Amino acid sequence: MATLSLRLSPHLPFPPTSTINSTSSKTNGIPPFVKYPVKTFSLREICREGKLREAFRSFGNDLTSPGHSYKPPDEAYSLILELCAAQKALSQGQQIHGHVLKSKSVADAVFLDTKLVFMYGKCGSLLDARKVFDEMLELNIFAWNAMIGACVGNDRPLGALELYKEMRMLDFPLDAHTFPSLFKACAAVEDLCSGCEIHGLTIKLGFLSNAFVVNSLVGMYSKCDDIPAAYQLFSRTSVREDVVAWNSLISAYAASGMSTEGLGLFEEMLYAGVTPSSYTFVPVLQACEEPALGKLGRGIHAIVLKSGRHLETHVANSLVVMYAKNNSMDEAARVFSEMKEKDNISWNSMLSGYVQNGLYEDALCVFSEMKILVQKPDQISLVSMLAASGRLRNLSHGMQIHAFSLKNKMDNDLLVGNTLVDMYAKCGRTDYMHFVFDRMPYKDSVTWTTAISGCARNNLPMKSLQLFREINVEKMEVDMLMIGSILLACSDLKCHSLVKEIHAYFMRRGLYDLVTENTLVKVYGDCKNINYACKVFKLIEFKNVVSFTSMMSSYVDNGLASEALELVPRMKENKIELDCVATLSILSAAADLSALRKGKEIHGFLLRNGFIIEGPVASSLVDMYACCGIVDDSYKVFSSTLNKDLPIWTSMISAYGKHGYGKVAIDLFRRLESENLVPDHITFLAVLYACSHSALVEEGKKVFESMQEEYKLKPWPEHYTCMVDMLARANYLEEAFHFVTMMKAEPTAAVWCALLGACRVHSNEKIREIAASKLMELDPVNPGNYVLVSNAYAATERWEDVEEVRSKMKGKELKKDPACSWIEVGNKFHVFVAHDRSHPESDEIKQNLDQITEKLVKGGGYVPQTKYVLHNVEEEEKVKLLTGHSERLAISYGLLNTTYGTPIRITKNLRVCGDCHNFTKLTSKYLKREIIVRDANRFHHFRDGVCSCGDFW
Repeated sequence: MATLSLRLSPHLPFPPTSTINSTSSKTNGIPPFVKYPVKTFSLREICREGKLREAFRSFGNDLTSPGHSYKPPDEAYSLILELCAAQKALSQGQQIHGHVLKSKSVADAVFLDTKLVFMYGKCGSLLDARKVFDEMLELNIFAWNAMIGACVGNDRPLGALELYKEMRMLDFPLDAHTFPSLFKACAAVEDLCSGCEIHGLTIKLGFLSNAFVVNSLVGMYSKCDDIPAAYQLFSRTSVREDVVAWNSLISAYAASGMSTEGLGLFEEMLYAGVTPSSYTFVPVLQACEEPALGKLGRGIHAIVLKSGRHLETHVANSLVVMYAKNNSMDEAARVFSEMKEKDNISWNSMLSGYVQNGLYEDALCVFSEMKILVQKPDQISLVSMLAASGRLRNLSHGMQIHAFSLKNKMDNDLLVGNTLVDMYAKCGRTDYMHFVFDRMPYKDSVTWTTAISGCARNNLPMKSLQLFREINVEKMEVDMLMIGSILLACSDLKCHSLVKEIHAYFMRRGLYDLVTENTLVKVYGDCKNINYACKVFKLIEFKNVVSFTSMMSSYVDNGLASEALELVPRMKENKIELDCVATLSILSAAADLSALRKGKEIHGFLLRNGFIIEGPVASSLVDMYACCGIVDDSYKVFSSTLNKDLPIWTSMISAYGKHGYGKVAIDLFRRLESENLVPDHITFLAVLYACSHSALVEEGKKVFESMQEEYKLKPWPEHYTCMVDMLARANYLEEAFHFVTMMKAEPTAAVWCALLGACRVHSNEKIREIAASKLMELDPVNPGNYVLVSNAYAATERWEDVEEVRSKMKGKELKKDPACSWIEVGNKFHVFVAHDRSHPESDEIKQNLDQITEKLVKGGGYVPQTKYVLHNVEEEEKVKLLTGHSERLAISYGLLNTTYGTPIRITKNLRVCGDCHNFTKLTSKYLKREIIVRDANRFHHFRDGVCSCGDFW
């Protein structure tokens, strides 16, 4: 007889009668044997009803009293051991084992030892099961099956396969009960080779007629991802009438992502007349989780209702998950509310469903309800709640969940810890994030990646790099997500040398895939190293839409919008379809170039392909039309957008501001407030810009005050620049200078730039000198600043100072951007620089321009304003310099190559000079053509001799 590994006291094999009323943790309050005689018949009934306490009482006190003569039959031991196994009552099972060891009249030791192996296996004590098995004097097939089953049931599949090998070596015969456990073991470790070998043995021994064996074999092939073999076996055997086999195969299809095939098999099952069980509906509903199969899922729900299985918790849980995955949380909530019994899976399915669908507030409400109904949240519940708190930036609620996890000792759970790190990062509390991170007992790659990306998102790129270096010290494996996070940190630092270093690190370790290559293209672009971005892009062998989008975005961010648009036909050549993100880059490029034709083309593409015009797409369209000079079309997009978010309001306000419609922009801002939307920094920047370019000084002051007092927003440097520009542009130079001296923040170069620019128009020598000095001190390497100072001196004919500034600029080897203008005609851009003779039609352009100028001088009231020539030359030369300005060449070309009555649209990279502004006004009147000019500051709509800017720019 086998011995017990956890031995009882040799003096007291069972607790004395005096301890009967005690409720120790070992026996869970179930008293040991008391004074009741054993009656096998009554014991059988008691065990069938699952009454463990009464089963123990039925053994009676005379089993342990001195001199007792009653010996319980083997069946009595068997019955109570089976009950202990069913209820996983290990302590009680050990007591029975102890009594068996003391008994001298066991009729069948092998039988009872087998029952003990089975009991220990079910109770999770594999070591005790193995000890009993190893000490058995005689082994039969039942003992082998019990031990193999114990290994499989306790997640030791390799142990089960080792036992199988022992049986084969001993040439021990297998029966129909051996194979299902072995197939489960093969499935657990995905050992298809062993599974096929055992399959061959079943054929040889003639067990393929056994439904139980075939079902388990189908399950093995399914779990090992050999679906064709599973289906072939299923279709050639007699198990087609067994619902378990159907369930196994449908589950395999669902788990392998072959949802359509799984649902087809379910339909075939119904036609075959096999009645689905509750476990059939679980994989079928899982297959319907794909959005494309959502309607079919509703049909399956109807079948579930008809079968009456919807009342079973696991089926209802599957319905909740299916509706959640199909973005139908109302339906999921209805199923949830009708459930008779809810388990943790039910609650967690609702929580995760709300979180996955962005309904974070609803998730918090369900969690509160869960606690009220005394359903204790588990780790999965906490993960969903922490995710919701992070998305909502609800630090208070996140900290409450953190406290709950500490109180219930769940904080050491890896998944909870990772989500805590992410939640604190999203809430901007990197100090708390590091507190959790540093105290986690175990960190995986997700932990490190979350911490690195958290630092990067919170503008702590150096901390991200420090963590990345620690990874190498810890010898943690670097994965692709981690690569993306560290590259994001490098992007924030704008340090291309560091990007090169990280790039080389990835290449040395072979951590290089398409995602990494695409990210590198974008990061090099962000770091203003467009040459490296192009090199990486060219080396990508199999480019996808993200590759092209990253390159286009890099071109646009580096002022190379034309190069970005050149990639669009290359995408078509590579048969790569545009997606939503790609269209955003193209629209941005079109906006930069004022490429109306390309912008309209993309707008048409979006409409034809069923894209929803909202969010970033709608905002980009508003901006594109505004930058192309058609603010009315911007408003059409704005007004037709159903779900208007803050960015589209901001884009529309900005559009009106660029076109000089300041009052309209202010009215739109008031409408935004009435819609209960809260303006942010960018919105206020757009409003202040509109006020600045429409001389709305008092309105601008009120908006600036409202931003700080009402909305509690701290101004950015850009807001201060707008205020200075607004005051100075309106000839309130002294007030603008006073504003600069009273600023709460240190004035930036842009602030002094705005002040100096106004001094050129509204002469103020004192402020000009201060502004020029400060500008050179703050930003001595920007060529544009030297040009601005030089122009300010030239406006007052201080030519010596002009030469001195230009000499300094030359000494620093700085070059200004040449002035250029362009016009789109015939789906092609025509670019002109001052006195340009490179265009194929340059002779016709110059001749036409000379004729227009002559007519305007003679009868159109045009007098060249040579003060705008910023060179110390003779008057006659100054007139020649004015007539060759790039915008005039573009206008002349437009007049020659566009149909009468259509607007001429010109874009200039710098500010339009005063003389060209006057010339264009008179041209629009004399030739009766509308001319729209977009310069570096704003839009000018010239019509009938009047400009929309009111000569205020």
